[in-house]
Formats: sequence, C-alpha cells, structure tokens
Amino acid sequence: MFRQTARLRSPVPKEDQVGHTVSQRLRKLKNIPPELIPLGLVVAFAVAAGTYSCVRHLTTDSTIRLKRQGGSPTNEALEHH
Repeated sequence: MFRQTARLRSPVPKEDQVGHTVSQRLRKLKNIPPELIPLGLVVAFAVAAGTYSCVRHLTTDSTIRLKRQGGSPTNEALEHH
C-alpha cells in the first residue's frame, strides 16, 4: 500500500549567496531592472510614512491607554460581568 520514497541521488545544491561578502551582495543590486526602482521608492516612502504616523500617534495622543488601569480584577468583579 505505502511505498518508500526514492532517495535523491544528486547532492543538495548550495545556496547562491552562501559565504558572500556585503560588497558582493551589493553588486547584485545592479541586476535589478530599472523599472522596479520607482516602485521600490514608493513602497519605501509608504512604509516610512506609515511608521512615522503610527509612532507619532502613539506618542502624542493622550487618550490612548497603553497600560492596564488599576490592579488585577478580583473574583467579585468577574462575577458581576
């Protein structure tokens, strides 16, 4: 009914960038098509703007509750809910 899977006879290929230095990886950026550079800039700007907006909102809005209020609830308080 069940058969054992056949073993791979070829060795596992090594990854393309194993052991490469940072400068070697930066040279690979030249392989990016020029059409994708504006898209990358727009995405990077959107991520930066979203991060700025969230951080600014959390630091300036005083109505946001960042910590729990009061102590831990007692059994009596839980029974009333």
